[in-house]
Amino acid sequence: MTIPASFIQELIARADVVEIVGRYVQLKKAGANFMGLCPFHGEKSPSFSVSPTKQFYHCFGCGVHGNAIGFLMEHAGMGFVEAVHDLAGQYGLQVPEDDASPEERARAAGQRQKQATLSEVLEKAGEAYRKQLRQSPGAIDYLKGRGVSGEVAKQFGIGYAPAGWRSLASVFPDYDDPLLAESGLVIVGEAEEGGEAKRYDRFRDRVMFPIRNVKGECIGFGGRVLGDEKPKYLNSPETPVFSKGRELYGLYEARAAFRDRGYALVTEGYMDVVALAQLGFPNAVATLGTACTPEHVQKLFRFTESVVFSFDGDAAGRRAARKALDGALSYATDVRSIKFLFLPAEHDPDSFIREFGADAFARFVSEATPLSRFLIEAAREGCELSTAEGRAHMASNARPLWSALPEGALKRQLLAEIAALAQLGTQELAELWMPAAPRPPAPAPSRASAPVASEMTEEDWASRDQWFDEQARGGSEKKRFKSFRQPPPPRPPPGGRRLPTSRADVAARLVLSNPAEWEALSHELHALLCDLPGEHGQLFAWLDSQGHEHGIQPWAALREGLRGLSFEALAVRVMTGPDGGPIGDAEGEQAADAARELRNVLDYMLDDLLKAQQSEAIAAVGSDPRALERYKALEARRLELRNRLRPSTNSA
Repeated sequence: MTIPASFIQELIARADVVEIVGRYVQLKKAGANFMGLCPFHGEKSPSFSVSPTKQFYHCFGCGVHGNAIGFLMEHAGMGFVEAVHDLAGQYGLQVPEDDASPEERARAAGQRQKQATLSEVLEKAGEAYRKQLRQSPGAIDYLKGRGVSGEVAKQFGIGYAPAGWRSLASVFPDYDDPLLAESGLVIVGEAEEGGEAKRYDRFRDRVMFPIRNVKGECIGFGGRVLGDEKPKYLNSPETPVFSKGRELYGLYEARAAFRDRGYALVTEGYMDVVALAQLGFPNAVATLGTACTPEHVQKLFRFTESVVFSFDGDAAGRRAARKALDGALSYATDVRSIKFLFLPAEHDPDSFIREFGADAFARFVSEATPLSRFLIEAAREGCELSTAEGRAHMASNARPLWSALPEGALKRQLLAEIAALAQLGTQELAELWMPAAPRPPAPAPSRASAPVASEMTEEDWASRDQWFDEQARGGSEKKRFKSFRQPPPPRPPPGGRRLPTSRADVAARLVLSNPAEWEALSHELHALLCDLPGEHGQLFAWLDSQGHEHGIQPWAALREGLRGLSFEALAVRVMTGPDGGPIGDAEGEQAADAARELRNVLDYMLDDLLKAQQSEAIAAVGSDPRALERYKALEARRLELRNRLRPSTNSA
């Protein structure tokens, strides 16, 4: 999306920077300007100046400065486009989009209106929950028992949802309003024959934690039971305003503390965040019942250059840390600090501080494991480094992790460390991981005129590189490039059996018929398959859980475990041969062929994923200064894949 420069200038001219800043900072008139305490660093005497004539802010203490758009980006953590839309909305302006059709603009406007409406509904519910808390001795006793003061409860907007099935009917006179269901506050059950669908409150008899976006708007809730009932925590469902994979609990409240403390502390639950704020660590946030994602990490680095992930020291905590590592790698630049804190298995942050004190916890944080060390630990896990095979396995594990790092001194140092562990020279490992790409052959006459990525000519590469160089310099001319045809699907396996219709089907059939291969796949490929949309992702996630609980099982055993599951039909379909008979387990040479075929199709799927991530990076070029850097790192990984895939591509 391109926003005309003329509109941005008009918006800055119309916006009142004093009004915008004054919503977040208490300002007082001082001559021609306004002064206040700087929101970007801790200070006791005001040195933050806002000029109504210049429409500019400047801090004489830390040097930050900018206009109204810059303030929203720096203080609220918004991206450029988001800040422009937010500011325009405050002044009733419609943001023109040069490359958007009238239909797309109308759809975007409708989406923004829907989001604003849903936030109003959620805010109204949050206010009702806060009123209920004052009348609920049981909920108050629970919070007091956890050491939460009234001041902290007010800061986080904590409330209470009564035990009744339709308590919100007293808050919203039209309890049948579709917005109540769309916002996640009300559940609509299936209608009985001849009757209406039953509606009831999602949250009942729970302490309620409002989830706010960076602008302070309520976008969802987390509810915790007062006793030991299950589920202990219940989140709002995915809605047009709320996505668990992008939001962090406590981010709005912790923004200023990130700068004061110098780092963000990522924990595992709502009560961790609230308790840490109570105990002197207001810089904590929490993921919302899901693994830490790259979107979470990117959002945190809008506010701070240092992030510490805190996990329990048990196996589940290690797995969660491993997922956080994957999400953080592409943002681990040379000027950022990413660490992993593992508490003793019997403690969470709250209990640790209460037993050992805040100073001990602060020391524990400062001694947390750096990303570089945790990456090495993750790569060498299960590898016997006293053998050549174990060292090679470790290097294989390390390669995708190392490749995901952005270019810089950290990446080069880690290459040297991994090479030393593998007992290879740094140059040897670099040549092994980054072989010089041979000149691609010209496309065969029988192929489509648009070349596949592995058959691009030097002119193709030079043209595309020139375009990205122009983008990095801020060039406005955008050249169009040849469209590259997708690589052909993998060749059919020996024996002439027909392949299923999609790569996800192929991968499912190959893993189910050769389940030992699942254990051999990297964590990245596990995540790729488990995150597939729909039933394919559910099938692979189930297969992963079966492996953890029961180890490697043959297809016959897996078939029994699938009965009654929603993806049973998918598994049976991919494991049915062209003659209608079942496909059995692969053995001997057939298993080796299946393993090679699986690696091949997964390379294509990984290439598709990296290509999609590249598209996201390019879309962000202009608003995110690191987008081009991410694109180039992804391109390096895709080049490795193309080098591996080229033999099968050229012979297909």
